[in-house]
Amino acid sequence: MNVRKIVGLLAIALLIFFVITQPGSAANSVQNIGGILSDAANSIVTFFTELV
Repeated sequence: MNVRKIVGLLAIALLIFFVITQPGSAANSVQNIGGILSDAANSIVTFFTELV
């Protein structure tokens, strides 16, 4: 097994552990990440809209 695959499996295992042990915090984290991505997408759209 290469290191990349091992790190990926460990990350998935940590994510599953986090969701099982602290579901409320995991949900808040996902909402925060979604909000950040949404804000970034809106900023990019605004930028290109202003160019035209």
